[in-house]
Amino acid sequence: MNLPRTKFYLDKRNRRLFGVCAGIADYFGWDPMWVRVGMVAGTVLGGGFLPVVYLAVAWLAQAKPLALYNESEEDRRFWRNVRVSPQRTVRDVNASFRDSDRRLRDIEAYMTSSNRQLANEIDSLR
Repeated sequence: MNLPRTKFYLDKRNRRLFGVCAGIADYFGWDPMWVRVGMVAGTVLGGGFLPVVYLAVAWLAQAKPLALYNESEEDRRFWRNVRVSPQRTVRDVNASFRDSDRRLRDIEAYMTSSNRQLANEIDSLR
């Protein structure tokens, strides 16, 4: 099943009330405690506007699918980077492919060169 990993989901496993703060923390890769502290501070200092937004998000957003809880840490980190800065992620993936291509070219050049020592070792294996 192909689930959209760049979408915002409510995090029901790490929730305290509806999972909105845990979902925000999961989406951006932050600590949920600091998102909750920010929510409380914003509610106290903001005159009560944030609880309305919180309830609206809790009502509109979907719960995180169970399959996304079982991802490896490397996959979670990759998709978090895609959500936060997709241009940098594309640049990093392209750099990784360029590096792999360069290493493959080096191996190919070494294997196809007229290296007598390597040729002798291969002939000795036959």
